[in-house]
Amino acid sequence: MPVTIIVEGKNDRSKLRRLLDPEVRILCTFGTLNTMKLDSLRKQAKHDEVYLFMDNDRSGKRIRGMLRDSFPDALHIYTRKGYAGVEGTPDEYLIVQLEKAGLDEFILYPEGSTLGEAFGTEHTKKEFR
Repeated sequence: MPVTIIVEGKNDRSKLRRLLDPEVRILCTFGTLNTMKLDSLRKQAKHDEVYLFMDNDRSGKRIRGMLRDSFPDALHIYTRKGYAGVEGTPDEYLIVQLEKAGLDEFILYPEGSTLGEAFGTEHTKKEFR
């Protein structure tokens, strides 16, 4: 099934684009939502499996709430409070969150490394769940 992730801004999209296969569609709200924007997001997402990945701040929580109503079946991905949004979250933490969301098959791990090498540990994928 096709996958769409909705984020707030273009920097969030750029950050995730480096970590995900190009077949994953990443859409932006650009920090604002109105009826036209919500309709556009729904049309673009079509029948995809939708994930919401907003910043863990006041604005991100507001946008997530509005999107939750428009995409009631969407899965939610969260970044840790204290990081400067999705774009300011370390790649390693993003990868773990994407794995938790079940998106393993779409993750582009650092070239030439295994998961353990990427995280500087000897862990396997299953240990991060």
